[in-house]
Amino acid sequence: MEYFNAFWVGGLVCVLVQILIENTKLMPGRIMVILVVTGTFLGAFGLFPYLKEYAGAGVTVPLLGFGNNLWEGVKKAVDEDGFLGLFKGGFTAAATGTSSALIFSYIASLICQPKMKK
Repeated sequence: MEYFNAFWVGGLVCVLVQILIENTKLMPGRIMVILVVTGTFLGAFGLFPYLKEYAGAGVTVPLLGFGNNLWEGVKKAVDEDGFLGLFKGGFTAAATGTSSALIFSYIASLICQPKMKK
């Protein structure tokens, strides 16, 4: 049942993203941000552990899992370091390469001024 639950929950996430891609003017990068933020909120409200227990890789492999990983890192760093943990928690929780990709892609989006789909 673990594989089946991971398959259908992960597939549902993919279907919802595909619907967003096809029926909205949202760019794929913005949809990815929606997934990361959703994973963060699910972690913040304490729902992600239940989803992870039920669906396993169906929620941890997509960007929902990455958002939860960032949330867990920030929460731990704030408990240990206070206010400064807000800034360093996400970097220590995720791989250095992933954190650098986030920083450089944000800088690139500020420089390049991305446009909406028509």
